Amino acid sequence: MLGKKVPFVTFRTRVRDGSIEGPNPFRWEDKTSDDYFKGKTVVLFSLPGAFTPTCSTFQLPDFEKLFEEFKAEGIDEIYCISVNDAFVMNAWAKAQDVRNVKVIPDGSGEFTRKMGMLVAKDNLGFGMRSWRYGAIVNDGVVEQWFEEEGFSDNCESDPYGISSPQNILEKLRAAKIEAA
Repeated sequence: MLGKKVPFVTFRTRVRDGSIEGPNPFRWEDKTSDDYFKGKTVVLFSLPGAFTPTCSTFQLPDFEKLFEEFKAEGIDEIYCISVNDAFVMNAWAKAQDVRNVKVIPDGSGEFTRKMGMLVAKDNLGFGMRSWRYGAIVNDGVVEQWFEEEGFSDNCESDPYGISSPQNILEKLRAAKIEAA
């Protein structure tokens, strides 16, 4: 993945719209890969599913807590992508009180498939989902790659560590020192 451009896809998102009254003041808005990645340096991390234990207990909350430290290292945005629809991703972000990390719904798994990270998780009743990974993406190009070990369909374990925010931040800082 290093040096490769992220795939161009269109994401179906739901955004709050103050002009809509009632209990569901959201509208559909298509966003493309360019909307998320063009002209920015971002951390992208992917996980098997919203509301799942490791993702909800460690990965998303820790990226949220470390957001300012990532910004200090030149990161413009942090994106969490999952093979979940916009309704699920928005509900999860709200339940997690996420204010800094932006969630990207990859409901059909198109982006994840084109990244080469789509795996079957039928053993958990999930169907097709993303393998856990992280990346530093600069203007749409993958500069650093953090893939959990054991990539496979129906993996019995849920490896987590390589794509943790702590590890990515450490590697980002090391690369900055090395470049200086």
